[in-house]
Amino acid sequence: MAIIANSDGPHRLDVAIGQRIRERRRAVGMSQQTLAERVGVTFQQVQKYERGSNRISFSRLIEIADALACRLGDLADGLDSKHASDDLRHLNALLAEDGALELLEAYRRVRGKPLRRALLAHTRALGDLDKPPKS
Repeated sequence: MAIIANSDGPHRLDVAIGQRIRERRRAVGMSQQTLAERVGVTFQQVQKYERGSNRISFSRLIEIADALACRLGDLADGLDSKHASDDLRHLNALLAEDGALELLEAYRRVRGKPLRRALLAHTRALGDLDKPPKS
């Protein structure tokens, strides 16, 4: 039997399912308050679910999927794969960065490959400003 909880914080799967809920909620243009009202919890509870700091019961997860007009599989597909755990951990760490999801949403709205490539190059250059110069 696998260990589900650890003392290092929320389990990676709790964080991953929370991020998927947040992504779906934002994709359908729903506020945390509206989702909370639809499933009968406080918006603070929705925040905790989305951060992975509170676990979601299976029945509540079904209610959330229904409120978000999606299938349970849309929220959970691929999360049980052992092989994807390193990729998932890396992706979770990236998305946990302040502003990362907003930056990704803005990038998604940029049309045209040349403009996207230019934006990516500019962002990489900005990220390199903190690095010491090569000698």
